[in-house]
Amino acid sequence: MTKFELLRAEAKQRIDEKQGTTLVCVGVATCSMASGALKVKDAFISEIQRKELDARVMEVGCMGHCYAEPLVLIKKPGFPALLYGKLDEDLVERLVEDFLANDDPCFDFALAAIEPNDSFPTLADFPRGFYEEKLILEQCGFINPEDIDHYLAVEGYRGLVGALDKSSAAVIEEVKSARLRGRGGAGFPAGVKWEKCSQQDDKEKYVVCNADEGDPGAFMDRAILESNPHLVLEGMAICGYAVGASKGYIYVRAEYPKATSRLRIAISQAKEKGLLGKNILGSDFSFDIEIFEGSGAFVCGEGTALINSMAGNMGIPETRPPRMAVSGLYGKPTVLNNVKTFAYVPGIVKNGAHWFRQKGTEQNPGTAVFALVGKIKNSGLVEVPMGTTLRRLIYDVGEGIPNDKKFKAVQIGGPSGGCLPEDALDIPIDFDSLHDAGAIMGSGGIVVLDENDCMVTVARYFLEFTQHESCGKCTFCRLGTKHMLDILTAITQGKGSLSDLDLLLELAEDVRDGSLCNLGGTAPNPVLTTLRYFRDEYEAHLEEGRCPARMCKDLIAYYIVPQKCSKLCSACVGSCPTEAIYTREDGIKAITQDKCVKCDNCLKACPPEYDAVEKLSPPVLPGEKGSEKK
Repeated sequence: MTKFELLRAEAKQRIDEKQGTTLVCVGVATCSMASGALKVKDAFISEIQRKELDARVMEVGCMGHCYAEPLVLIKKPGFPALLYGKLDEDLVERLVEDFLANDDPCFDFALAAIEPNDSFPTLADFPRGFYEEKLILEQCGFINPEDIDHYLAVEGYRGLVGALDKSSAAVIEEVKSARLRGRGGAGFPAGVKWEKCSQQDDKEKYVVCNADEGDPGAFMDRAILESNPHLVLEGMAICGYAVGASKGYIYVRAEYPKATSRLRIAISQAKEKGLLGKNILGSDFSFDIEIFEGSGAFVCGEGTALINSMAGNMGIPETRPPRMAVSGLYGKPTVLNNVKTFAYVPGIVKNGAHWFRQKGTEQNPGTAVFALVGKIKNSGLVEVPMGTTLRRLIYDVGEGIPNDKKFKAVQIGGPSGGCLPEDALDIPIDFDSLHDAGAIMGSGGIVVLDENDCMVTVARYFLEFTQHESCGKCTFCRLGTKHMLDILTAITQGKGSLSDLDLLLELAEDVRDGSLCNLGGTAPNPVLTTLRYFRDEYEAHLEEGRCPARMCKDLIAYYIVPQKCSKLCSACVGSCPTEAIYTREDGIKAITQDKCVKCDNCLKACPPEYDAVEKLSPPVLPGEKGSEKK
């Protein structure tokens, strides 16, 4: 028996010894902790101890169903493994009493079963489960990320063992043959990058994992690191072997404490098992990994800025060439890949390039992981084959727009991505198709927008983010984005003229073409795509002083329709934080416009049966305007 097989057998034995008892797996990742997962975990432990039950509670990572957090998976002998969502302390008490202590699985609260059975539908029976195909999220939420035995038991580190049995050139050829493209956003072929690095005649080389995920609405990398950190460590070790590096770093932002903590535990456990460090599994290959905590500057997601930051310098970009594969960290040949890119590598080496190419499309094989957020029913982390259309992703996997609202646009690719309209919903999601449509894959953040979103404000929001995150090194990015932001701000206030749109376009193209790095090069994308697909909204702001989505505060007014208002209801009065709403002598409510801060509280507070509060744009009140004022 080889050293690895011995490790794996011992891991399985330790896990099998606990199989006879009920296991409660609580999803504990950043998303679930925000929803109360730790309270749910403590409640299970407390109730199980109080009832002296033979059951264990174990932390797992993110299962992807963030819309239903906190999530718990219960494995009780004699029953299918069942997933429960939106739990609180009361439901925990009910599950412990009815299911754990007795034999009632409480199907009313269950989301789905994990494996096929005769009692309850599985995740695969729902549209989301049908269209999802998990290659790197398969174990997320189902194994303990703080126990290496769980990873070993599901064939973890088998890819590294397979790589060590091959030549480094054969490993690179496998990755090249798989046509794995970097999942950090650029889509550069990973194997080509690895090959270039391997060809450098330098004994000192580095492997760097970019975990500096900073896009608004994106959390894919964080979730993977929190849920299955060994998968990324294994991918980095395989890369180190292939290119001849003995040192790896994970550049993770300090705002990810849970991911950092679990990475440290995983690195320590891998070293104890001889899967990292000197002479891995008795071979001649030695590889160590350290964590570098970044301070959260968005520009450090750019490669040269990232390695400048690691070297103790300001995190600002440099001109290229030379490419990092030739001269990277400390001037040494370096492979820099994203978390997801490394996560695909163990599967490719273990199962072969053809396994990866069977998924996705010819030029964009494999799957893509997205953080699906915004105006979407089933928000969360999803993994679908490359080439899946936006329509399928939003309406089948995400189950569409809540509250019967109309779809308006999808922002894809993070703050540097583009806003695509309904006409673009049938575009297949891959690097090339999205680029042709004016958007980018980015790191995988998808924000769905509905009819209540103003596209000018959306463009302004994302440009404000990138302008704030600009390092200021190059003039186009530093001043060009500031000038663009000023114009957009004025438009949201109904100021300016149509000629400003031409100036905005000219500036956007100059910033895109003249900036040093991709932060500036892609920052105009939200502006360019909203001008391309939603120009009429810009024109309405400028020509009519009107915001079609009634979102821009300077262009709207709140008004209570007297004919709809009930004298018996005062919900809007109580909701107003500035006491702008008052009761007229006839009992009808009205708004003192000078006091109104347009917080939307009255609109939300007004009972649906009255629906008396309206937003007007342009902000011109109807005939009884005079009686509005006291």
